[in-house]
Amino acid sequence: MTDTFPDYDPALADRLDAVDPDEAAQRAAALRAGLDEYELEDEDLALLEGAAGAEDGITYLPALPVLAIVGRPNVGKSALVNRILGRREAVVEDVPGVTRDRVSYKAEWLGRRFTLVDTGGWEPDATGINAAVAAQAEVAVDLADAVLFVVDVNVGATSTDEHVVRMLRSAKKPVLLVANKADDPRSDFVASELWSLGLGEPHPVSALHGRGVADLLDEVMKVLPEVSAVAKEEVGGPRRVAILGRPNVGKSSLLNKAAGEERVVVNDLAGTTRDPVDEQVEIAGKVWRFVDTAGIRRRVHLQQGADFYASLRTSAALEKAEVAVVMLDVTEPISEQDVRIIELVLESGRALVLAFNKWDMLDDDRRRYLEREIEQDLAHVAWAPRINMSAKTGRHLEKLVPALEKALESWDTRIPTGKFNALLAELVAEHPHPVRGGRQPRILFGTQAATRPPTFVLFTTGFLDPGYRRFITRRLREIYGFDGSPIVVNMRVRERRQRK
Repeated sequence: MTDTFPDYDPALADRLDAVDPDEAAQRAAALRAGLDEYELEDEDLALLEGAAGAEDGITYLPALPVLAIVGRPNVGKSALVNRILGRREAVVEDVPGVTRDRVSYKAEWLGRRFTLVDTGGWEPDATGINAAVAAQAEVAVDLADAVLFVVDVNVGATSTDEHVVRMLRSAKKPVLLVANKADDPRSDFVASELWSLGLGEPHPVSALHGRGVADLLDEVMKVLPEVSAVAKEEVGGPRRVAILGRPNVGKSSLLNKAAGEERVVVNDLAGTTRDPVDEQVEIAGKVWRFVDTAGIRRRVHLQQGADFYASLRTSAALEKAEVAVVMLDVTEPISEQDVRIIELVLESGRALVLAFNKWDMLDDDRRRYLEREIEQDLAHVAWAPRINMSAKTGRHLEKLVPALEKALESWDTRIPTGKFNALLAELVAEHPHPVRGGRQPRILFGTQAATRPPTFVLFTTGFLDPGYRRFITRRLREIYGFDGSPIVVNMRVRERRQRK
């Protein structure tokens, strides 16, 4: 079936506006009563009893205390994070320097919740990317209420460790010295030699086997305040934004520019960001929670090690997000990979904003090709708000907030059942469904089953062609906007009850 439908008539919106809400609700109730003549399943009845209620508003929670984990590369910081969390979250590999940014996780011990911050290995004389990692570790300590300083018990205190101790002393934060890789009691004697660092009693643990970690956390609870003295007030409902895109498209630069500080390691090396980095950021007076994700690479099954796990967590970050900003590099052709990332967003049902980055580097020739590529490759997401920006310079960054707000407002939109059925009646009158196999499917009743994303269910007497469902979706957009939100239209084909 080809999508040959009448052009949109603006008078349709006027007619729907003129419909009396009470009358529309009564007509919808009559249509709903008519469904009782059809074979309905338990899940149909549950749906018809009422769609999900409105979401709670924003609530403000006290800031959770922050515990930072620092140490030189490959001493087992990420393994300790995973042990404390009780799940595999941080990327762990037997290669130094896999964790490059500070990455925060929510953790709990003895009924107390706190934020755990993993950091890249700290090297005092680092250059290049290692220097950036060291700076990140220092920032993490500045923003922490207490610090776990991890040392490899089998290596002992190194000159780098002594540098870290000096940095920690200057921070004037409570520090617990962790002697990791103490896999058996014999290691405890070796651990006692770490008293020489002047940070008090060493705590021998094995992050790999869990030995000593519970005792360590008991000690942590003694020094960690109930409410953070350094973290910003944590908002229970800042909208959650995932920043997605191919490696090196500028995701970390966008987060840093939005935050007004270097929060994420930025390097010309593609794929520098390995972990999603959760950060609360204020833009235009509003608080957002940004998740900067590792660049999605093609063909996950071919990936090795860290990139594989980071790619899996990118999908997890999308699941936690409400709206995705997909960044595209305008200096390069739109690729199959870009389209696949957008498909991931659509599959997840999240709101969508397209950010065309590096716009300041665009010349006239490339601009012409780009418009053609957008027409060809992104026609299916023409409804997504689009901003042309430069993450590096911050140009047009202020346009991001209205785009996010518009997408989220659409994602949250609910259409009253009476209005939706009035629209369906208009659409069927405007363009009835074609006859198929001698029968014409009828729409008996429609309701919006959910928001986030807006999900509509149509009870029908037969299967509606995909093209006809696209027609309904298009009219929903033309009348109600839904800019930035996918729309889901599901069908439930039901037979009339057999009369006994």
